[in-house]
Amino acid sequence: MSELRKDPITGRWVIISVERAKRPTDFTVSVDWKEEKLCPFCPGHESEKNDKELFVITSFDKQNEWMVRVVEDRYPILDFHGEVERIGEGMYDKMDNIGAHEIIVESPFHDKTLATMSIEEIYNVFWTYKQRFLALKEDKRFRQVLIICNHGYGAGGQLKHPHSQLLATPIVPKSIMEEIEGTLEYYAYKERCIFCDIVREELRLKERLIIDNPSFIAIAPFASRVPFEICILPVEHVSSFENIQEEEAMDMARVVKETFMRMEKILGDCPYNLFLHSSPFNKYHVSEYHWHIEIMPRLTKLAGFEWGTGFYINPTPPEMAAEQLRGAF
Repeated sequence: MSELRKDPITGRWVIISVERAKRPTDFTVSVDWKEEKLCPFCPGHESEKNDKELFVITSFDKQNEWMVRVVEDRYPILDFHGEVERIGEGMYDKMDNIGAHEIIVESPFHDKTLATMSIEEIYNVFWTYKQRFLALKEDKRFRQVLIICNHGYGAGGQLKHPHSQLLATPIVPKSIMEEIEGTLEYYAYKERCIFCDIVREELRLKERLIIDNPSFIAIAPFASRVPFEICILPVEHVSSFENIQEEEAMDMARVVKETFMRMEKILGDCPYNLFLHSSPFNKYHVSEYHWHIEIMPRLTKLAGFEWGTGFYINPTPPEMAAEQLRGAF
């Protein structure tokens, strides 16, 4: 029988449609990349578009000049220049479109993925994220930094070369604000972090646990919005991603690699979105928050019911997804 499940953090309801239960072999979604005549992210093309390089990790073995690069997006969603001016027009609010939009080129190798990168390569990517978080934290115009990866045309990706996007915004996005509000409400009632309680509960039950090591766990969330949704969380309470230490970052790289290897084994190279959620900056910092990574495979499409009600319909129970992923090897 189908279930309505409530996300304990946001209060969002999800329909887990057991009658429609689907196994990995029932999904036939591929990344479906568009053809690329010239990849702007491949080595040798760095200067052709006059990209402004913001950060780089260079190669130790000199086989490549760089391992990870950060450049400004040539078609930014947000404008880095200017000041934040909030304006009211009667009952309506608006502000200048100020922010930062950067591209993290995750590897010099065009066909690499998080499943095929080495642990050290993945570590370099997340260490780069940390350095950009710390740099943008100094800009008092910004309240939040988001990391987004759109892998595959079906997930909004345009280029195959492994890359992700960083956006710094002068407001806290609604999705994170909903998590913060749920976190604070839970903390006011129980004086505990809701994410920490989720970690403890999933380690105890093990039904939705996929991978764990001393620093991180990967789980299929109780109220998973889509089939094979995965959440990666620090075991210990940490509100801000930029506070991650080297040993922890290496443990995270191990969990990320194994997670994506299992996903690829079960689902193939499917389209997905990855989000890194961290506490807002400076005076907007919320110590009760718990940073984490969300991975959303794009195996189904939203239809009228989802758009009209805000409900998600998930035909794969998270317990089934976790069991499949645990047994991938």
